[in-house]
Amino acid sequence: MLTLLKAFALTILLATPAFAASKADVEKSFRTWIVSDLQPDARKAGISESVFRTAMSSVKLNWDLPDLVPPGTKPPKERPQSQAEFSSPSSYFSEKRLAGLATTGRELARTHARTIRAIEQKYGVPGPVLLAIWGRESGFGRANIPHPVLDVLATKAFMSTRKDLFRKELIAALKIVASGDVAPGSMKGSWAGAMGQPQFLPSSYLQYAVDFDGDGHRNIWTSVPDTLASIANYLAVKGWVRGRDWGFEVRIPETLSCAQEGPDLAKPVSAWEAMGIARVNGKAFPANERNASAMMLVPAGRYGPEFIATPNFYVIKEYNNSDLYALFIGNLADRIGSNGGAFIGEWGNVGKMLRSDVSAMQRALEAKGHDVGGSDGLPGYKTRRALGIWQKSTGRAVTCYPDASLKTVLK
Repeated sequence: MLTLLKAFALTILLATPAFAASKADVEKSFRTWIVSDLQPDARKAGISESVFRTAMSSVKLNWDLPDLVPPGTKPPKERPQSQAEFSSPSSYFSEKRLAGLATTGRELARTHARTIRAIEQKYGVPGPVLLAIWGRESGFGRANIPHPVLDVLATKAFMSTRKDLFRKELIAALKIVASGDVAPGSMKGSWAGAMGQPQFLPSSYLQYAVDFDGDGHRNIWTSVPDTLASIANYLAVKGWVRGRDWGFEVRIPETLSCAQEGPDLAKPVSAWEAMGIARVNGKAFPANERNASAMMLVPAGRYGPEFIATPNFYVIKEYNNSDLYALFIGNLADRIGSNGGAFIGEWGNVGKMLRSDVSAMQRALEAKGHDVGGSDGLPGYKTRRALGIWQKSTGRAVTCYPDASLKTVLK
């Protein structure tokens, strides 16, 4: 229904000559753009005329994509954004979804055990982590990934709010076609241009995709070995530390400030342990982890589960730069490896906040001399830490997380 409404609204916009060209005129301009604007860039990137012609001859505009700015129209005004991922983390960690993915992941771990062992040996990334990412990104390859990637990228390179980004990815996609790994018609992806089962953008495919099944093609669309090995190669190149875990759920004593998180304040696990931090399940930290560096992590401040994270947690964030995403992957990997279940700490009600409200708090903290990592409205570890330091300095309860009660006092 939303797609139909969006298409209807766009049709009305394009039918108004005073504000925009007609849809037919836009389509014509698109064909001209392909030949006169895109092809010279492709030629400079080493794409032959025959490859370009074959790949682009059937490409068409996809009018249903979000963030489109047709010629003659202006980008929509940015509206205040709610940060649902941060204010409602409990829904992000749906127990039904995680349990279902874990069950399937354990089954596939047995099915592909030999392949996974070979990938683990070569890249050093544990199989459960690979399976967790595979499950999260594409439902283990079972999710519907319907969009022709060239259509998506060409549409967004021609008329979107981020044309330069998608132009770069379109050129990368043409290089993939030129390599012979996949035919243009088989290059399917998401509405944002992320491709195949691991959801790689074309530029990431060129850097990290591998042919692990030995058939001469890097196939992340239908090959399980290529998909899992490509994910492993990505994480290995990004710095995965062989033999280490991603992190541990812990309890941080009330007497210990939550404003000590972040990779720049890393300490040996044994040092955190000496400060009173312990695993919530009552188990000791693994012997091989005790002298290794790790970080405090409080993604919802004192309102949610607390963690000691290893550098591998931040490698997972290279895949998707979100604390909650990395925690989802870590938790799912633990379940697939039969080493864990749901987080024991509960996600509290931190209140629904707008990104604009958080951004205002960040600017206020910056004005007071705190490093919040930028006023983007997203409460990353620098914002949480700065907030905790400010709360302590003003005699308030140290929660290390923005909430509605602070809007009137932190300005």
